[in-house]
Amino acid sequence: MKKMDLNERDLRSLRVFCAAAQASGFAAAERVLAMSKASISRHINDVETRLGVKLCERGPGGFQLTESGMVALRVALQALESLERIKPEVDAVRGVLSGPLLLGTSEHVMTHEGCHVPQALAELQRVAPLVRPSLSVMTFTDLGAALAERRVQIAIRGAYRQIRTFRHYPLFTETHRVFYCPAATGEIGSHDDTRALPLAYRPHPFVEDALANHGFRQGMDVSGLEGVAMMVATGHCVGLLPEHYAARLAPRYELDVLPDSPSYAMPFCAIVEEARPLSRSAETFLDLLLKAHR
Repeated sequence: MKKMDLNERDLRSLRVFCAAAQASGFAAAERVLAMSKASISRHINDVETRLGVKLCERGPGGFQLTESGMVALRVALQALESLERIKPEVDAVRGVLSGPLLLGTSEHVMTHEGCHVPQALAELQRVAPLVRPSLSVMTFTDLGAALAERRVQIAIRGAYRQIRTFRHYPLFTETHRVFYCPAATGEIGSHDDTRALPLAYRPHPFVEDALANHGFRQGMDVSGLEGVAMMVATGHCVGLLPEHYAARLAPRYELDVLPDSPSYAMPFCAIVEEARPLSRSAETFLDLLLKAHR
């Protein structure tokens, strides 16, 4: 391909390419952009022509970024983010906070009594009404990817381990224990009986530790806390759950902590990318978030 320099007229095509890449395909990007597949394809072809490389493979096998496409996506997102920060940064000089604030959180955060995220958001709206927060609920892994790809500025999730490329600000701590359902399994009394039922399995360091070091045997695969709780309620297995989440199910399901259950403490944190400067609005929200959790 013959390559040409990008110019200001290519910004729209770059935005379309980034949207398609982040949506992992044209079909999802159609809904996000309110644009036809043909138009999306044309914009991506324009960027590929300008850069002189193939950015993605699309066809019966699905949508896949090439190595060049992954580099282009990373740099394009940084460039578009810089453009979006111009007006908010200029507004900040005048003492006015504005612009988008991209937040991500894991599921069931609000079930913990120590969570004060809504209060921080409400205070942000009071002190900075021109800031436009958006909040996405994602899995633990997706939140990490969203931070690394700069699709969110601040992530709120558990941090059972700290990653060097991220900065962690503790908010509250949740405790995980192994639960069973007495109504479905009968009362469990002896130490031997505590290992009679298999442990519902989901990929998680606490689950792996319980299997490796506490005598549990692996049960069926499940996805997320909802899957664990559902299987525990059947009486056919035990499962590792946060205490506050299990307490919320108490009105309908009698879940008890298994005798001799291991206990795992996990801090919930506000997490930002170490190398990424926060916008003024993100700095303000982070400060409000930490104050709300003191």
